[in-house]
Amino acid sequence: MSLHLTILGCYAATPRTFTNPTSQVLEIKNHVFLIDCAEGTQVQLRRHKVKFSRIEHIFISHLHGDHVYGLIGLVSSYMLLHRVNPLHIYGPKGIKEMILLQLKLSASWTTYELYFHELTSSESEIIFEDDKVRVRTIPLKHRIYTNGFLFEEKQGLRKLNAAAAESYHIDKCYYRNIALGKDITLDDGRVISNDLLTFEPIPPKRYAYCSDTAYNEDVVPLIHGCDVLYHESTFLESELALADKTMHSTARQAATIAAKANVKELLLGHYSTRYDSIEAFADEARPVFPNVHLSDDGKTFEF
Repeated sequence: MSLHLTILGCYAATPRTFTNPTSQVLEIKNHVFLIDCAEGTQVQLRRHKVKFSRIEHIFISHLHGDHVYGLIGLVSSYMLLHRVNPLHIYGPKGIKEMILLQLKLSASWTTYELYFHELTSSESEIIFEDDKVRVRTIPLKHRIYTNGFLFEEKQGLRKLNAAAAESYHIDKCYYRNIALGKDITLDDGRVISNDLLTFEPIPPKRYAYCSDTAYNEDVVPLIHGCDVLYHESTFLESELALADKTMHSTARQAATIAAKANVKELLLGHYSTRYDSIEAFADEARPVFPNVHLSDDGKTFEF
């Protein structure tokens, strides 16, 4: 079991011919979630062979253009592709008005159901949940209302120890109950404890996405122990004053959050295009948090 992450774009500010602003696809427990949707997202989805139809939930961190200006294009393209399934969009209050106004002025109402889940809370809240996955917000500190998102797998079933079950001559018709955690009573009246018949389930995975934000230790309890943290690192420490002014983070600050939260792996992104190479971001972060990776357009990760 793993998390599969495709980076469609991970650079700040304006698109370039060789880099794209923020958007990524997370595949978790048979869900395909789109996280942020900057310009170029549709092209990147096609380039990396992500099926449009599999995306049913889109999570928008905030309404700055380099995170949302590709959304209306994607919504419109779904009409051309004769989409049938509903589409759910989660984002700050105002996102519904932003999209519906463009649809209204272009007389392009969707032929599929479009649901907006507008966010206003400054506290973390669950915004999506089914029997496999839970998604909650991570309130961030930026120039406008912004949330990150925490994607959590739910605990799976225990794994059957078939050899143990056979040793007690337990009929296979009871295997499902065993997987569900139930004890088994044998014909002679003996009760066999479930922990003798099963292995521990695979630990559920957790992925934290922290987009544009100033350094903010308030997120640490929310993301503590995560398998993977994506944290923006727009600047290097040499531009710390600019990071403070624009309410962004440096690579060292992102690494500090990762260390304080005791996450397993850190993924950096949202690089300012002022830098010639992104390797300097990893060089700055590793002394603080060694297990760091650099996101880059088109790069995939299996966690």
